[in-house]
This record gives sequence, structure tokens and C-alpha cells, in this order.
Amino acid sequence: MIILPAIDIKGGECVRLYRGEFATAERVAADYMQTALSFKAAGCAWIHMVDLDGAVQGQRVNANIFLEVARNSGLAVELGGGLRSMEDIAFYLEGGVSRVILGSAAIQNPALVRQAVQTYGSERIVVGIDAKEGIAAAGGWLESGGIHYLDLAGRMEEAGVQTIIFTDIGRDGMLSGPNLAQLTALQGAVGCRIIASGGVTDIQDIHALRSAGLYGAICGRSIYAGTLDLQEAVAAANATEGL
Repeated sequence: MIILPAIDIKGGECVRLYRGEFATAERVAADYMQTALSFKAAGCAWIHMVDLDGAVQGQRVNANIFLEVARNSGLAVELGGGLRSMEDIAFYLEGGVSRVILGSAAIQNPALVRQAVQTYGSERIVVGIDAKEGIAAAGGWLESGGIHYLDLAGRMEEAGVQTIIFTDIGRDGMLSGPNLAQLTALQGAVGCRIIASGGVTDIQDIHALRSAGLYGAICGRSIYAGTLDLQEAVAAANATEGL
């Protein structure tokens, strides 16, 4: 299983939200590059980044930050937030980002997802499904997509998507543990690789997600709050015993 430490960017700063609510934005690190380099030093190969301003505005806002990290940190960057067109996708993938996340587009423009997968391949296009009480959300989590997360996942698999990031919005940033029931249901409904996001709190959560056979785990507030040791999480995710 891969561990993806997270940096969310709002107004050029590293922040974390509670349950996706922008009014709760809290600065969690002073420097995004130094933070990324600390993740690299802990043994991570990937970093999960989100353009929070872009997610709301539907356009590229903090692009220079993501490209700098992609080019200079030694980490593979997975990026979401505000990608609404093939131009946006091309800008980042051809600029050094390893893979991009399509969230709102999966609901509002599934044809874009299909085109992106056909153009860049399923290894570089990831779909993010963010759900409130099982219903997918869009527009920076501010709008209801009106579709159950399992139904959306099925449609995305049909579009050629092979990796899905699933977030239970109610647990995001709350340090309340991941929603294993919904993650397990998702893994049973589609053949895609599943990355868990939202609620990861401590090393026991990492063990539980790995035991469930998930492809990856995104860790945000737990790292900044000190409830999860990143180096320990990477070691647990890479361990071979018990498989």
C-alpha cells in the first residue's frame, strides 16, 4: 500500500480543513517545499496535493506551487482541485505532475474523464469521489452531485478509470478514523484500485486499511497533529509480514 501525505493549498499557504468547510481553513505548515521534502525524507514516494482555490473557482489558481514541488521535491505529485478541461489536464501532466484527479468533472462532465483516460492512460488519470452520507459532492464539496458514490464509481470504471480516491467528507480532517464500511463496499463494487482519504488518525488505521487490501491511504491532519508518525506509516504500508 502506498502512503500519500497531503498538502492542501489555499491562498498560497498549506492548510487543512474540517469536513471540507472552507471557513475552517487552518494553516498547518510554514513552507510547502520544506514540508514536501520532509515527506520525502520520511520515505514517501508520492504526495497528494489539492488546489482548494481552484476547486471552488474551477480554474488553475496555485499552479506554480504544484509544478515547483513536482519538479524539485523528488516526489511524484498527485494533484486535484479545479481541473475542468483537457487544457488543465495537459498543463499539469506535461508540466511534471505525475497524475491528476478529476472530481467534479466525474459528475458534471464524464466525457472529459473518458477523453482524458484515452489521451493520457489510466495510470495518470484518477477520479476523486467525495461523498456526504453516501452521495457524491462537487464544486469543492459545496454542491451535491445527486448520485450515490457506488453508482458513480461504476460509471467511472466503465469510462476506463482504474484508480479512485474515496473521501467520506464527514470524516475529513476530523481524526475519527476512515470509513471502512464504505471503502469495503466500494472495493467490492468495482475492480478499481482504491485510495482511502479522510479520517486517517493513527498507525492502527494504516494497518486496517492495508489489511482491507486498499491501494493507498492519504494522510493529512494526522501528520500535522502528530497522531501519526509518517515514517512508521510508510514502513507499515510496505511491510511484507502478515500478507
